[in-house]
Amino acid sequence: MNIREKAEHEEMKRLSPYASKSAESKGRKAPMEKCDIRTEYQKDRDRITHSKAFRRLMHKTQVFISPEGDHYRTRLTHTLEVAQIARTIARALKLNEDLTEAIALGHDLGHTPFGHTGEDALDSLVPNGFKHNVQSVRVVEILENNGEGLNLTYEVLDGILNHRTECAPATLEGKVVQISDKIAYMNHDIDDAIRAKIMKPEDIPSHISDMMGKTSVKRIDLLVRSMVEESQGTNNIALPQKLTHILRELRSYLFENVYVNQLHQRERNKIQGMLKLLYEYYISHPEDMPEDILARVKSGQDSITRAVTDNIAGMTDRFAMKRFDEIYMPAGWGN
Repeated sequence: MNIREKAEHEEMKRLSPYASKSAESKGRKAPMEKCDIRTEYQKDRDRITHSKAFRRLMHKTQVFISPEGDHYRTRLTHTLEVAQIARTIARALKLNEDLTEAIALGHDLGHTPFGHTGEDALDSLVPNGFKHNVQSVRVVEILENNGEGLNLTYEVLDGILNHRTECAPATLEGKVVQISDKIAYMNHDIDDAIRAKIMKPEDIPSHISDMMGKTSVKRIDLLVRSMVEESQGTNNIALPQKLTHILRELRSYLFENVYVNQLHQRERNKIQGMLKLLYEYYISHPEDMPEDILARVKSGQDSITRAVTDNIAGMTDRFAMKRFDEIYMPAGWGN
C-alpha cells in the first residue's frame, strides 16, 4: 500500500460519513494515472496553485481600484483568506480539507481585472453575458496548460462553478467554500473601506455590530463557530437563521455605502469605459491578441468574441491599463 492509498484509507476511517472521500471521486474527464503520494484532491490543489491564472490573482483588484498602500486586499489575498476560513470549518466538521482547499483556491481564477467592476463591464459587452464562476471553469478546463486545461476532478469543478450565492454545490465541501467566500469578503471589505476612509467602524448599523461584533476578528469567529455548530452531524452546511438574515443585511449595507460609494462609482465609470474600448479594439484587431488565444480562433475552436472575452478576463489590472495606454494614449516624440 503506497502513501496515497494509506491516506485514502485514513480518510474513510476519519472523515464524516457526509464528507467527500478521495477514493470515491467521480474522477476526471480525461483519466490519469494516480499519484503514489498525493490523493486526487491534493493533486488538484497543486495544479491550481502552479497555474498562471492563480499567479495573476496577485495583481487583480478585490474591491478598491489601484489603491495607495500595500495593505489592501487583492484577489489573491481574498482567495487565501477564503481557503483559510474554509479549511478551519472543514476540519471542525471532519470534511475533506484537501477538496475544500482546492475549490477555494480555484474559485476566482476566471475573475476579471478590476474585480466586480470589470465583471459588470464584460457582462454588459459580451452577447451572452459574463459570469466569473463560469469563466473560472473555462480557465481550468480549456485555457490553462497551453490549451489542455488542468483536468480537475468533478468535485473540484463543481465547487468552482457553484460557489456563487444562487448556486447549489454538490458536495458539503463546496457549500463550505460558498459561505466562507461571503464571510471573507464582507469582513475584509469592511477593513479596506475603513482604511480607505470611506466608512468608520461605528458606521455599521448598531443592531448588526451588537449581534456580530465590532471587529473583523470577532465577526469571523462568530460566523465560523455558528456555522460549525449549526452543521455538526448533519448532511448540510448552514448558518443559524438569525445570522443568515443579519449577514444579508450587512451585505446590503456594504452595497449601499461602499460598493456604490460616489468616489468608488467615479472610478467604476472610468474602468468600464476603458474595458469597453479595449473590447472594441480587440474585436477589430484580433491579430493583436496573444498567440495562444488567437490560435483558437484560427483553428475554429472559438469565435472572435469568445477569444476577446478570454483575453480581457485574463488580464491583470496593470496590464489592462498598460495596453489601454499603448493603444489609445499618444506617445511622445522620439518614442
